[in-house]
Amino acid sequence: MVKLTKIYTRTGDHGESGLVGGTRLKKSALQFSAIGDVDEANAAIGFASAVISKSSTSYEVLQQVQNDLFDLGADLATPVDIVGALRMSSDATQWLEQGIDSLSENLEPLASFVLPGGKEGAARIHLARTVVRRAERTVATLAEAQSLNPEILKYLNRLSDLLFQMSRVQNQNGELDILWKPGGV
Repeated sequence: MVKLTKIYTRTGDHGESGLVGGTRLKKSALQFSAIGDVDEANAAIGFASAVISKSSTSYEVLQQVQNDLFDLGADLATPVDIVGALRMSSDATQWLEQGIDSLSENLEPLASFVLPGGKEGAARIHLARTVVRRAERTVATLAEAQSLNPEILKYLNRLSDLLFQMSRVQNQNGELDILWKPGGV
C-alpha cells in the first residue's frame, strides 16, 4: 500500500507531470488524457457503487473493477520497455467476459435499444459505461501514437459491455442473481 505523507509536491506547477520511470511530459500530452479518462471512469464507477447495497455482488464487482482500473492506469503510466512492471493481463479481461456471460444468462434477449436510465443504480452504471467508452476512445487514439499493452483496450471494451449488462440487471431486479464473484483475477 502506498503511504503519502505529503499531498502536494509542486513538481507539476509548470504544466508537466511524471510517468513511471521518471520521464516527464506536458500535462496536455495524450498519454495523460488517457490516464485521466481512466481515472474519471474509475470515479464514475465509485459514484455508481455509492447507491448499490454494500452486501451485494454488484458492489463487490464494482470494487474489483475499480482496483483493476488503478492497475490499468499504472500500466498506461509505465513505458512498455520497463520490464517487470504491473501490467493488465488477459485474466482480467477473461474475468469480465465470465461476468458478462453469467449476467446474460439471467436477462431476456434485447428486442430494441435501451435508453440509459431507470433505477438510480442502473442510471449511474450507464453513466459510468459512457465514461468508460470515452476512456476507451482516448486510449485507442494513444495506441495509434505509441506502443501499449494490448490488454488495456480489450479490458476497457469488455468493461463497458459488463456495465451495460449490470445496468440491465439493476433495472430488472436490482441485484445480480449469479454465481460469478469478484476475485477471479
